[in-house]
Amino acid sequence: MRIDISMLPALAAAFMLVFARVGAMVMLLPGLGETNIPVNIKLAIALLLTLIILPLHRDAYHVDMGSLTPLLVLMLREIVIGIVLGATARVTLSALQVAGAVIAQQMGLGFATSVDPTTQGQQGVLIGNFLTLLGVTLLFATDSHHLVIAALSDSYSIFSPGETMSSGDIAALATRAFAAAFKIGLELSAPFLVFGLVFNIGLGVLARLMPQMQVYFVGVPLAILAGFLIFALVISALMGTFLDYFIGVMHEMIPLN
Repeated sequence: MRIDISMLPALAAAFMLVFARVGAMVMLLPGLGETNIPVNIKLAIALLLTLIILPLHRDAYHVDMGSLTPLLVLMLREIVIGIVLGATARVTLSALQVAGAVIAQQMGLGFATSVDPTTQGQQGVLIGNFLTLLGVTLLFATDSHHLVIAALSDSYSIFSPGETMSSGDIAALATRAFAAAFKIGLELSAPFLVFGLVFNIGLGVLARLMPQMQVYFVGVPLAILAGFLIFALVISALMGTFLDYFIGVMHEMIPLN
């Protein structure tokens, strides 16, 4: 029995190209691309996803093994596509940080910060860090991360291998992602914006009626207490709205058949 091994170099090249797209996306995905996740775990997940996706889209790659330059250019394009997909999911999660920053400011906890586990050791407000961790947990608990894998597989219908990507399309996608994340962050924090406006107006009226009263020392504890009560009441609807937003973004990345 003879074994034809002439196809192995092309198969290995296709594997590396798929791994370039998958690995770049996994590097930025929420929950998987965090700095506290061991590199071995990230590599294992990327290799596993590559083994799953390669048989589905192997025919999409037309690899010329006679020259190295086209292969390197194609790999660079695959890395850029993976970064775009992963960054879109990462920006989607940043809506919770925007909401957390606004909520903390309205509650008087804007200066209470800690290390954000989803960033490169940067500081973040406590409320924002809590919402981010809760959001990642809910994404895995509701199996919404499967949509990310589906978007990765269906990205071959949107970004075909070897097809030149328009910088204008990438810029438009980034602009829409950032604008949508900021918009949903403000929408999630809307109850606290109303609370902060009413509460501060009340404190201003109280300060005019009782000038001898130290309004600041009375208002800050009341703002924190009332803020946490409102937070406990609306957190379920808040996270439900975020999940619907995340699922909607992922469905936009999955072309309809």
